[in-house]
Amino acid sequence: MLNEIQADAKSRMQKSVENLESNFAKIRTGRAHPSILDAVYVEYYGSEVPISQVANINVEDARTLTVQPWEQPMVAKVEKAIMMSDLGINPVTVGNLMRIPMPPLTEERRRDLTKVARAEAETARVAIRNVRRDANGDVKDLLKDKEITEDEARRAEDQIQKITDEATGQVDDMLATKEKALMEV
Repeated sequence: MLNEIQADAKSRMQKSVENLESNFAKIRTGRAHPSILDAVYVEYYGSEVPISQVANINVEDARTLTVQPWEQPMVAKVEKAIMMSDLGINPVTVGNLMRIPMPPLTEERRRDLTKVARAEAETARVAIRNVRRDANGDVKDLLKDKEITEDEARRAEDQIQKITDEATGQVDDMLATKEKALMEV
């Protein structure tokens, strides 16, 4: 029973860390990366779909993405969707191929993105602490129902705290790495 509670807490905390990782991927560092366009949606035969479902997205060099729609009529729609996004990038279209140069980030924009990264990390830490609270609540319920002893409950809570410390350590490491990448010129 206690092992199930700990395993569930660990998997839920790991999901919070993975969610943070995907959120960090959306924060632009000045380098070209296909995940930058993950949040861009394009109208395709009456429905909104991610740009990756209507075009090939590749990295040409460190500061340039290339986008090549699979169908000729989609070129204008994809170009418009990229320009309308809040990413601050403008594609240069030549025939069927779009090149998207990544403008260098200003110092002020780097600081703003660092604040966004810190906020995302704090959200992940809160989620992890909520999982810890739920798991400790489950342990206390077992103790109250006299299914486990006080010693077992204390050991279980210590183990849950170790899992929590490990997950928050991962979050801190990821934040440090992202801040370093953002502040790098």
